[in-house]
Amino acid sequence: MAIIKRRNFIKTTGLVSAGLLLNKSLWAHEGNDFVSKRPPIDKRHFTSEAVEQTIAMMKKNIANKELAWLFENCFPNTLDTTVYYNEDEGVPDTYIITGDIDAMWMRDSTAQVWPYLSLINKDEKLKKLIEGVIRRQTKYIHLDPYANAFYKDDKQESEWKKDLTLMKPGVHERKWEIDSLCYPVRLAYHYWKKTGDTNPFDQKWKEAIALIVKTFREQQRKTNIGPYKFQRYTAVPLDSVTLGGYGNPINPVGLICSVFRPSDDATTFLFLIPSNFFAVKSLRQAAEMLKTIHNDTLLAGECTALANEVSAALKKYAVAHHPVHGKIYAFETDGLGNYLFMDDANVPSLLSLPYLDTAFTNDAIYKATRKFILSASNPFFFKGSFAEGVGGPHVGLEMIWPLGIIMRGLTSSNDAEIKICLQALIKTHGNTGFMHESFHKDNPKNFTRAWFAWANSIFGEFVLQVYKQKPQLLKQV
Repeated sequence: MAIIKRRNFIKTTGLVSAGLLLNKSLWAHEGNDFVSKRPPIDKRHFTSEAVEQTIAMMKKNIANKELAWLFENCFPNTLDTTVYYNEDEGVPDTYIITGDIDAMWMRDSTAQVWPYLSLINKDEKLKKLIEGVIRRQTKYIHLDPYANAFYKDDKQESEWKKDLTLMKPGVHERKWEIDSLCYPVRLAYHYWKKTGDTNPFDQKWKEAIALIVKTFREQQRKTNIGPYKFQRYTAVPLDSVTLGGYGNPINPVGLICSVFRPSDDATTFLFLIPSNFFAVKSLRQAAEMLKTIHNDTLLAGECTALANEVSAALKKYAVAHHPVHGKIYAFETDGLGNYLFMDDANVPSLLSLPYLDTAFTNDAIYKATRKFILSASNPFFFKGSFAEGVGGPHVGLEMIWPLGIIMRGLTSSNDAEIKICLQALIKTHGNTGFMHESFHKDNPKNFTRAWFAWANSIFGEFVLQVYKQKPQLLKQV
């Protein structure tokens, strides 16, 4: 499939019924046989025996043939189609494209391999693959901690090289998003906890953590507006940033500014609440690793101090009064008394706070926030004839994101709600056998991004979680 600009891809993939982007044979299952949509074995980028065994096991334990078929297609999609693995003198290096765009997002690359972490102690090849992701992410942080997406070739110039920001060769896009520096820590920490392996966490990794702390500190904007700005020549307002590329004014209260959301849309108010919660968690994880692996109490102390400062500011500024739902978490604020009430399907989101281990599902404020998110009060919650779920401004109104449905299921303990999420995903893949970025609430064949590996990976993660925690539900869907 040709690699094209994301915004243009989003526009064109809505024309799915015309069969303009995919061979027609890929669109629908053949009768009730549900023929695999995976590439032939010799065309797959990477094969893991542990993943193949998991697919075989899950197919035996899922009663619904269509759900089993979706799992078989989606769970290995990252390995099948997006991974480029190499070793340099025995040192792993893994480049992972997001799908339809030949670039590696810090967020997506972590999320794409996340479901495989539970298998790495059974499969040395898979373990090395994820070590390679950690090492490449470390390299990218050194190249530019403000960038969100990178190329495999560190000399390649971006299609966005005319953006009004400090673009370097090797950088695909330079949208500053807090989560771009949190996801690599999340992956590193859980890889370390799972395996005990400290090989990826060398001096370069430690220096990358120091860069993360420095960048977060700069974006607290306590004494000045910092070194980062971004503007783009575009007709899409959320692809550029107001006020000379620095964003709307803030009161420097200790929170960290995120000029963009994990959707790659510009923020309205720079203190993006879910991403600040994510930063607190990541800084505490980094501190634990620094103390245990490097015995570096100084840098670990800096991580902890910053985490404490941001946490204290969240307690003061993250909660606001909604006229219908009372005290809930706001999506964004500026420290000046202004709040944005909404949620977006991309993670980190308010809905995803328990998934990221930053809130408890039984916390009263989270519970009230969740009710808000899954209601008409959230301007980006859509309900249609095929499904209901969270979307976002990135692709427009009435477009539900499978990510939002999946995250609702991942953060629920209610059997009925989880079944509703699974059933919605079965009904809305548009007869393709894969998850997408978004689909129209009344027409699943009107969707964006036919090849979006993050959505496929997290769908597999959701089904696996249901199997581990509530296996009886896979007999009932």
